[in-house]
Amino acid sequence: MLEAICKYGFMQNAIISIILASIVCGIIGTIVVEKKLVMMSGGIAHASFGGIGLGFLLGFEPIIGGLLFAVISAIAIVSIKRRTNTTSDTIIGMLWSLGMALGILFISLTPGYPPDMTTYLFGDILTVSVKDIYLMVILTLFILISSFALFNYIKSYLFDEIFLSSKGVNTTFLEYFLFILIALSIVILIKVVGIILVITLLTVPPAISKLITYNFNIIILLSSIVGIILCFLGLVFSYYFNIPSGATIIILSSVAYFITALIKSKK
Repeated sequence: MLEAICKYGFMQNAIISIILASIVCGIIGTIVVEKKLVMMSGGIAHASFGGIGLGFLLGFEPIIGGLLFAVISAIAIVSIKRRTNTTSDTIIGMLWSLGMALGILFISLTPGYPPDMTTYLFGDILTVSVKDIYLMVILTLFILISSFALFNYIKSYLFDEIFLSSKGVNTTFLEYFLFILIALSIVILIKVVGIILVITLLTVPPAISKLITYNFNIIILLSSIVGIILCFLGLVFSYYFNIPSGATIIILSSVAYFITALIKSKK
């Protein structure tokens, strides 16, 4: 495996994407789990498919379209939830289906042979390009800098939003910003595990970490480490056994969670 990493550029890209994706899982995944935003994250992920389809139709980079649709969907969820009596589940369900429907429509209208959407739907870490790496680095740095700059506010928002608001902090802006960070994180993970499987990778490492410790800061750090280990093992298995990398990573992650939960219950 080490020889393959040193020899092949696509393997080097895969390792870099693993590290970047795991950092995102550690930070944003913990926020998603603590604030119970798992289904919302799934809605944004599926809504991004419409942007990917639009990218193919208009001839620009599909992942940029996915990024645009993900951010718009995140803002729409917060806006509709705050301005109407519509429940979050209803909004998420509509955006979930609308994004997928638009993606299918745009792809069907694309001239020529229909593009292969397997990589975007189920992920293929071995197809991550240098261009993808550049985008992932930019988004990861933005998420890191933003999270550290607002770290105390984010912690307060997660555990006591009313108290934070009473201190004069604009919690509306903070909620919009956090949802946008979640949208950016989903785009980073799409090339690793795909739209369909992104929820699991975003939530399983923090869920495993919460079984081990209740310290918020340690959960973030441990989630990143767990994510790196699980993604690297998935990469190894997919490389040697010629099986889909995204599905392999998710299966290993799920097994790891159940084993950890079983060990904890025994104790």
